[in-house]
Amino acid sequence: MNSQDELSHEWADSLDKARVNDCTPTGKERNSLREYAHCLPLGDGDDTLEPSAIDTARLFPLMETRLYKRRWVMLFIFSAYSMSNAFMWLQYGIISNIFVRFYSIGTLAIDWLSMIYFLTYIPLILPVMWLLDNRGIRDVVVVGSAYNCIGAWIKTGSADPSMFALTFFGQFVCSVATVYILGIPSRLASLWFGQQEVSTACSIGVLGNQLGIAIGFLVPPILVPNVDDMDELAHHISIMFYISAGMATAILVLVVIVFQEKPEIPPSQAQAQARNMQPDEYSYTASILSLLRNKPFMLLVVSYGLNVGCFYAISTLLNRMIIEHYPGEEVNAGRIGLTIVIAGMAGSLICGIWLDKTKTYKQTTLAVYILSLTGMLAYTFTLNLGHLWVVFVTAGVLGFFMTGYLPLGFEYAVELTYPESEGTSSGLLNCSAQIFGIIFTIAQGKIMDYWGTLAGNIFLCIFLLIGTVVTGFIKSDLRRQKANQQVEVQTVSTITADLERGISPPEILKEARSSTRGPVHRRLVEVDSVQQQETPDCWDSVMLFLSRSNFLLCFWKTLESNEHSYDGKTCKNTVMYF
Repeated sequence: MNSQDELSHEWADSLDKARVNDCTPTGKERNSLREYAHCLPLGDGDDTLEPSAIDTARLFPLMETRLYKRRWVMLFIFSAYSMSNAFMWLQYGIISNIFVRFYSIGTLAIDWLSMIYFLTYIPLILPVMWLLDNRGIRDVVVVGSAYNCIGAWIKTGSADPSMFALTFFGQFVCSVATVYILGIPSRLASLWFGQQEVSTACSIGVLGNQLGIAIGFLVPPILVPNVDDMDELAHHISIMFYISAGMATAILVLVVIVFQEKPEIPPSQAQAQARNMQPDEYSYTASILSLLRNKPFMLLVVSYGLNVGCFYAISTLLNRMIIEHYPGEEVNAGRIGLTIVIAGMAGSLICGIWLDKTKTYKQTTLAVYILSLTGMLAYTFTLNLGHLWVVFVTAGVLGFFMTGYLPLGFEYAVELTYPESEGTSSGLLNCSAQIFGIIFTIAQGKIMDYWGTLAGNIFLCIFLLIGTVVTGFIKSDLRRQKANQQVEVQTVSTITADLERGISPPEILKEARSSTRGPVHRRLVEVDSVQQQETPDCWDSVMLFLSRSNFLLCFWKTLESNEHSYDGKTCKNTVMYF
């Protein structure tokens, strides 16, 4: 073993032995600002005073992380797969009046072609989550793509008035593929993307599903016009089914050939720690039970289900809402749905970028929920005014916030439940959404049959109000952020102590740190370079870094809260500006 290796081991051992010290020095003990390097933020608000389980977990040294350019390819492939499946979900509902006449069935039967997606998800989500945890994301995506392709080809044989049973079976097979989709965005983002872009990546993953919904609103009314001749109508329906099958086949081939499980080197410290977990330390059953005992997460499950369940009901029944007030406007009904989803795609992307920049999960989630309720009220009371342009505007506002809420729920859940599997938390969120989606779609459909569209939309507004109140009671405990920050601050403290004793970090760790893009890592490299120069003001530079990053923040927070002592609670709630 050469001297460089010995130095690497010595440095790693020193990191393992580092501990997070108390940040409450008093009197003469405040002889060094170095002691304030251990103050850690514990969330995004004042409701994070109590430590969580992650606070007492074993701390790991700073590990090598790397971002690969092919992460965007993985995200694009998944988004295309999700888009294809979402398109087939809505290709019946947006022209429900045409399919009612073609198959000679009732409106409820057509609604079930959409609701079968919700019903299938509920019993299958637990085994699929187990498969995701034990076999990995690639196997889940491949199997889901295969189901999506098979279901699409089954439906190509159902373009006949007597083949409703076959088209329902094909839609059922496609609905099985949905179970393999909805829990993937947050898991894919965590596996492939860094700490500063994970929320944006999750938003883009959700965008694929929303884009499919948008195409499902726009294309079927164009491909299947409302003609009287049944043979011509069957021909148009057949063309739509074959286009769907061709897309699904191309995506399946792409998934099998290109899609990968995970990068060789993890993209973040949280993922590096997760990879160090021994297989016998994880129990799928224990993970489920832990999530069910997590009160903030269970409140999020309810509020998420209420919001997304309302969106599912609106998407399924949109054609009936528009046709009731604007007869013969099937194409515009699709365009209104397209407006909802396009605005929602913009909302999702903006919310994801905002979360990456601010990490204000609870505040953003609550604000978007309130604005979703406001948009729903505006849509409800302007639908019957007789002006389609007003409906387009209010539907766009509704979609921007209601659909933009989807990635917020996923990312907030990951923060509240770390280090539990992202697929498990996302699966439970989606299970709640499917249950409420079935309830709201059936209930609103019946209310519309008896009392009209206005009463049905008011019904949804009431539950959005309930969801807003529930969201306000969620206690913010950002565990994933703590995991990343604990490693970084621990390493800052250890480096400072070692620099004082004249110990330099090995070259290999400096390269690992320089491969990450976080500001803390850049500052560590700067401290190393200052020490190597052996200039007289080396210690002054270190002290300036420490004072800027921790001491002044603790001091400012103390003044702001009119407290005159540096207590641990004040330090813990200091906002981290790294």
